[in-house]
Amino acid sequence: MILKYTILFAALFFTACIDNKPEKNLDGKKLLEQKCASCHDLTMPPLLSPNEPAPPIMSVSFHVYDFVKPNDESQRFNTAVEFVVDYVKEPSFEKSICDKESLKQYGLMPSQKEKVTDDETRAIAKYMFTHYTQQNLSEAMKAKAKYDALPQGEKIALKNNCLGCHKVDKDLVGPSFKSIQEKFISSKSAIKESIKNGSKGKWENFRAMMPSYKQLTDEELETLSEWIINLS
Repeated sequence: MILKYTILFAALFFTACIDNKPEKNLDGKKLLEQKCASCHDLTMPPLLSPNEPAPPIMSVSFHVYDFVKPNDESQRFNTAVEFVVDYVKEPSFEKSICDKESLKQYGLMPSQKEKVTDDETRAIAKYMFTHYTQQNLSEAMKAKAKYDALPQGEKIALKNNCLGCHKVDKDLVGPSFKSIQEKFISSKSAIKESIKNGSKGKWENFRAMMPSYKQLTDEELETLSEWIINLS
């Protein structure tokens, strides 16, 4: 009899553990992109627009984190997360911690309780408060400043993933840009032709086919080939 009840208790115990196991980890970044990007700009620093329907997520994250009022400062993160969970579900002017000008500009956020669960909102908020930080903003601004200082041709090369096959002075899948420069120094049109229409067999030691980049405008082709020709 004792053995019988022991087995029954164990079965009930493990069933309870299974029923109450924590929900599978949710991807806050992916959920943010899926649920929030239609209204909020997610970039950092944000790309401000006069017609944006909602404030940038970075601004929301900074503002909420700074203005929530935890009972204990060590609980600021959790308090901010739970504020977002509650506000997204039941927004109101009374709960809002936005300044009057922002409320006037954007209006009150509509309830999202039919579009996102509490667990999903919690995952989004946790990602917000760990990703949109002053440290990450500082690093993003440094990276942006570094990118902005690049020659326009190099920006086009980065944008179109040219550097995935070519390095400036190192061969990869294809020849280096310096090698291309040396071979076609007097024929920029040949570089433009290869970029636009692709090529194969022009380089003895490279068997991979250069794909066509017909999506580039004539101006971009000119700028990119000019950058390659004038590499120092």
